[in-house]
Amino acid sequence: MKDLVAFCKSKGFIFLSSDIYGGLNGFFDYGPLGTELKRNIKNAWWKSMVHDREDIIGLDSSIILHPRVWEASGHVSGFTDPMVDCKVTKARYRADKVFFSPINVQGKLLGYICVTDEEDPQVSAQKKVQALLKANHCKDTPDAFELKPLTQAKPEEFALIPSPATDHAGDLTPTRQFNLMFKTNVGAVESEASTAFLRPETAQGIFINFKNVLDTTRIKVPFGIAQIGKAFRNEITPRNFTFRSREFEQMEIEYFFPAEEALWPELHKQWIETRYQWHQSIGVKPEWLSFDVHQKEDLAHYAKACTDIMFQYPFGVQELEGIAVRGNFDLTQHQTFSGKPIGYFDEERKTKYLPYVIEPSVGVDRTLLAVLVSAYDEDEVNGDKRIVLHFKPQLAPIKIAVFPLVKNNPELVEQARTLFKKLHTRWYTLYEEAGSIGKRYRRMDEIGTPWCITVDFDSLEQHTYTLRDRDTTRQTRLSESELIQFFEQHLEA
Repeated sequence: MKDLVAFCKSKGFIFLSSDIYGGLNGFFDYGPLGTELKRNIKNAWWKSMVHDREDIIGLDSSIILHPRVWEASGHVSGFTDPMVDCKVTKARYRADKVFFSPINVQGKLLGYICVTDEEDPQVSAQKKVQALLKANHCKDTPDAFELKPLTQAKPEEFALIPSPATDHAGDLTPTRQFNLMFKTNVGAVESEASTAFLRPETAQGIFINFKNVLDTTRIKVPFGIAQIGKAFRNEITPRNFTFRSREFEQMEIEYFFPAEEALWPELHKQWIETRYQWHQSIGVKPEWLSFDVHQKEDLAHYAKACTDIMFQYPFGVQELEGIAVRGNFDLTQHQTFSGKPIGYFDEERKTKYLPYVIEPSVGVDRTLLAVLVSAYDEDEVNGDKRIVLHFKPQLAPIKIAVFPLVKNNPELVEQARTLFKKLHTRWYTLYEEAGSIGKRYRRMDEIGTPWCITVDFDSLEQHTYTLRDRDTTRQTRLSESELIQFFEQHLEA
């Protein structure tokens, strides 16, 4: 991850926010290339999920919603993470991501160990056990132990459990609940009545507009509402680069269908497959994808089922996208709290009901990170090592680069600039003349540009150009019309 973070900064993909002031933990800025990649991912999702379907339409709801929205959804009372602090270092941890265990030798308590999930907990635990044995001058073999999350610790155990930061018993505070929503105030006067929240998810903006969409379109159940937008969560311990941050972007669909128990299992299965195939279509490596089916005891109280699409990030297998069956809990809550009827009248069934909903929800930032990890490669070309990003052409930040063979020949430069301007009006194209051709190729490989065009001396007479492929490094001579036909085929199909 350190190499990837450094690479992203050096090439202009992702920067730490407020970097010149030392950064702000959990916030990131996207540089010129990262902005293009992010936009291309969102465009690919929108095209596939909205424009290519007849049953899904779009919405863009406000970031700040009426405070009652979050009371109805349960976020005010229940959107919390368990938190503990180290009294000495002031380090803050999510209690469910910190693990402890008593260590016994021949049935007698020797002490406790405590580790976080930042590294392999089992490996860290073994090191802590050996340190505990050494500190107690114990040469016996410890009994088998099992790591448990700190949320399972008994109140009386907190005096015995060491802080992972100090390894000293009693340095951790008891577990307490921490609400993840960012508070703000609406209006000129700050008071309890003016308190509002930055949305922690985009879904509620869809639910509260369900009736508006029905009243202003001719769409019928089953149908979906799609939204791309920012969300904010005051994460206790943001980590793993952009994977878990405090400001992020979501691509979500709420797919509404008749409230019948027999319908959701097959629809859920279809959505899981649809989303699995989409991730592969944008270049996420299928061998690094897997599924996590939530057990009944792990589901949210309103959920009927949930399956996560998982990805093998450099820091471990983590959730990429969740596909949940939410029932009609959200619509029911908003109808109750608002006092406004928002039910759907089904003309075919001649009945009015609040539909069930399936929610495929994926983070833009997590998707971008998965695409980057999947695309990143190191290989050799003619004995020289190179870094190359194997982006799908539709996702590549820059589609085409145009070079004059040398920059000190006015005719070559003029013809290269003319070709560049023609291509740039249709596809995001870069003009580059600094350095040798080989170095220019390497720079384009590193940022994932699929094709480079070189204007050479033969181009002046024959009006053909050298097209180089990023992945194969194969070079082909094509005329201008053949180039345009090639790009139309590969970038607009």
